[in-house]
Formats: sequence, structure tokens, C-alpha cells
Amino acid sequence: MASEEKRAWIMVVVSVCAYGAYLAVVLGRAGTIPLTEVPYVAPLLWSIGGACLASIVLFIAVSMASPADIGKKDQRDREIHRYGEYTGQSFLVAGAIAAMIMAMLEWDHFWIANTLYLAFVLSAVLGSTLKIIAYRRGLPSW
Repeated sequence: MASEEKRAWIMVVVSVCAYGAYLAVVLGRAGTIPLTEVPYVAPLLWSIGGACLASIVLFIAVSMASPADIGKKDQRDREIHRYGEYTGQSFLVAGAIAAMIMAMLEWDHFWIANTLYLAFVLSAVLGSTLKIIAYRRGLPSW
């Protein structure tokens, strides 16, 4: 397995776990109060920071387990990376547009922040999933 494919697997697992933990904390706090009044900023920041740190630590650990693969990228790796990133960023653009519209309509900050966070998570998960599929089945022929 190429190191870039391992990185994609780490990104999928860490993104899903971090977002799941964030949802569990926020929804757990929303027992009797409205969802928009739940203190969400600290869990959101901890979730993002924890995901970044976990992905770095896991990639270092995986790289130490197989040091022969470190830094080896060929043309196929670069094309798969570009394919996954470009496709995954479509969710980021859609989330940014949705957040901009929400801000114009003066929605609560809770919804705007959560829309952006969901867009980042979907972007990471979609991009990484497409990279894994491309490594397993090849790039789509357009």
C-alpha cells in the first residue's frame, strides 16, 4: 500500500471519529436547551485540533512502521492526489456558499459554524475516499 493511500485512510478515519465525537458532545449537551444555545465553540475547536494532531501522529507512526515508502511519489500518486483534492473541495465550496447565504440571512452563528465544519469534514472524507477508490480501482477515464 502506497504511503499516500495510508494517509487517505488515516484522514477518513480521523475525520469521521472527530466529527462523531463533536456531534456526541454537542447533542449530549442539548438535552433541555435549544440546540443553538448549546456551547459549541470549545468542542468544535478541540475536535478540529484533535483531528489535526491525531492525523499527524498517526501518519508519523505509520511512516515509522514502513520507512521505505516515505516520500516516494510517482506520477500516479500525484494524479490520484489531485483527483481526490479537486473533487473533495467541491463540498468545501458548497459549504462556503451555504454559510455565506446563512450569514446574509442573519442566521444564528451556531448554524453557520456547523455548516462550515460539516463542509470541511465532507470535503476530507469525500476526497480521501475517492483517493482510496482510485488506488484500488484506478482513476476514472473521462
